[in-house]
Amino acid sequence: MTVRELADTGNYQLINLGDGERKIGKVFCCDLLSIAMGRAPADCAWVTVMGNMNTLAVASLADVSCVVLAEGTALDEASVRKAEEQGISVLASERPIFETALEIYRLTQ
Repeated sequence: MTVRELADTGNYQLINLGDGERKIGKVFCCDLLSIAMGRAPADCAWVTVMGNMNTLAVASLADVSCVVLAEGTALDEASVRKAEEQGISVLASERPIFETALEIYRLTQ
C-alpha cells in the first residue's frame, strides 16, 4: 500500500502529501521521540500523538513513509509548512493509536 492509497481510504485527514507513491512497509507506534529516532523502521507508517516540529525532524531522520497523528492530534501552521518544505507525508485520525495502527496494519497485509 502507498501513502496515497492510505490517504484515499477516507479514514484519515490529509495534512500533507509528500511522496504519495511511497510504499508503507510496516506500522510503528511510539510517542518518545528519542526511541522513534533509533527504532522506527524506514518506510513505516509512524503512528503517534506527538504533533510538533521535532516529530517531523525524527520522521525525516528515520526515513518513515508517513506520520499518522492519532487521537485528534494536530500540527500547528509552522509545522505544516515544514512538512510541506521537507516533503513529509502527514495524516491524522481521531481514533486511538492502537485502532489507527491496527487498521493500517490490516490494510498493508
